Amino acid sequence: MTILVTGATGHVGRHVIQQLVQRGARVRALARTPATAALPDGVEVVQGDQLDVDALRQAFQGVSTLFLLNAVVADEFTQALITLNVAREAGVKRVVYLSVIHSDRYVNVPHFAGKFGVERMLEQMGFEATILRPAYFMDNDLTIKDVVLGYGVYPMPIGSQGLAMIDARDIGEIAAIELLARDGAPEGSALTRINLVGPDTLTGVQVAGIWSDALGRPIAYGGDDTAGFEQNLRQFMPAWMAYDMRQMAGRFLSDGMVPEAGDVDRLTQLLGRPLRAYRDFAADVAARA
Repeated sequence: MTILVTGATGHVGRHVIQQLVQRGARVRALARTPATAALPDGVEVVQGDQLDVDALRQAFQGVSTLFLLNAVVADEFTQALITLNVAREAGVKRVVYLSVIHSDRYVNVPHFAGKFGVERMLEQMGFEATILRPAYFMDNDLTIKDVVLGYGVYPMPIGSQGLAMIDARDIGEIAAIELLARDGAPEGSALTRINLVGPDTLTGVQVAGIWSDALGRPIAYGGDDTAGFEQNLRQFMPAWMAYDMRQMAGRFLSDGMVPEAGDVDRLTQLLGRPLRAYRDFAADVAARA
């Protein structure tokens, strides 16, 4: 049977597809512009998006399992619900959904609350689902590497509670493993949730220290100014999104993104290797600087 991947041309989606292809899976991708999707050979591409009901109906023909990934956009929740409704209409019950850690706790953060709403739909409408809840993507820090390298400051206001940052490549590999497991699971298998975390739970000061070691010079932590963070983000993203990110940063400061007991061991066993560490991520960025 066929696994349908949404969000296929994004950073995580590409890793998921690559891992599925390496494992011999039959993969179909939903993409707005197939001509520029640049996906691996053998991947079938259907043109459309998650608001295009006709394209979704076509994409779900012959599909056994769905990987549902939604970008942080103003209509993210609507996109997800439409996609799941069309999946259910097509008889597709098996889903792996990329949510976010603490989606049930960060209730004032729009895109977290939306993802928790999708989780509730999966539960209440009888999908046989695996819900993946990743913590902060360490790859997000590629967007601020020039500030670190050029100004000697780590500017993300992540606070002192700690974030269990995870590499997007690990997310992609875990998602592929879970998709194949869900695809081959007996009918009626129970819904499960898995926290996706990195091996270390790091504070802002600790992350700055890692950059100091990687670059061989002092890097300071920029502090916990979420208002300034919002204003900086508004230079290159819509105001509503910058505000959403500010609300998220506020919960970093108050709650952090802390794994539950056994999360790291579970993921290490699933992958058959250690999780990638932020220190390795920083060292790689420094080596290419």
